[in-house]
Amino acid sequence: MSDLAEPKTRLEQEVVAFRVADQDFCFDIMSVREIRGWTATTVLPHAQSYVKGVINLRGSVVPVVDLSARLGLGVTDPGPRHVIIITVVQSQTIGILAEVVSDIITVQEDDIQPVPDIVADTVKSFISGVVIVNGEMIRKLDLSRVLPAASVEF
Repeated sequence: MSDLAEPKTRLEQEVVAFRVADQDFCFDIMSVREIRGWTATTVLPHAQSYVKGVINLRGSVVPVVDLSARLGLGVTDPGPRHVIIITVVQSQTIGILAEVVSDIITVQEDDIQPVPDIVADTVKSFISGVVIVNGEMIRKLDLSRVLPAASVEF
C-alpha cells in the first residue's frame, strides 16, 4: 500500500522589498513596472505634501510620491543612491521614492501575518500584513490604499 498524499497547494507571491526611512517594506511585485535611479522631479504647486513632483518617463508624466512622507515617517531628501519604483496602481502609473530596493522575495500566503488589532486603523489600512524573512519583519503595503487614485490627482 502506497501513501501518495498530495502535497498541500500553498499560494505563493513574489514581493519587492525596499527601505524607506530606514524601515523595511514590501508589496506585490506584479505592481512594479520598473526600478530606476533617482531623477530630479519637477515640482507642481499645490500638490499634496507627499508628492515630490513629476518625472518624464518615456514621454509620460509620472508623479513621484515620497512614501516616507506619506506614511508619516518624515520627508526624504533624495540623493543619487535613492531609487524610484515605477508602479501601476489602479491603472495609474506612479513613482515611489525609496532608499534602496533590497530584494525580491517569494512568500507563502500563510506566512503573511495580520497586523495586530491594537494598531491604529490608519496603519492597518496601509499595511496589509507583516512578513518575517530571516528573522526580520517586513511590512507589506497595500498600494491601492497608500496611493489611492484620487490622492495623486493634480
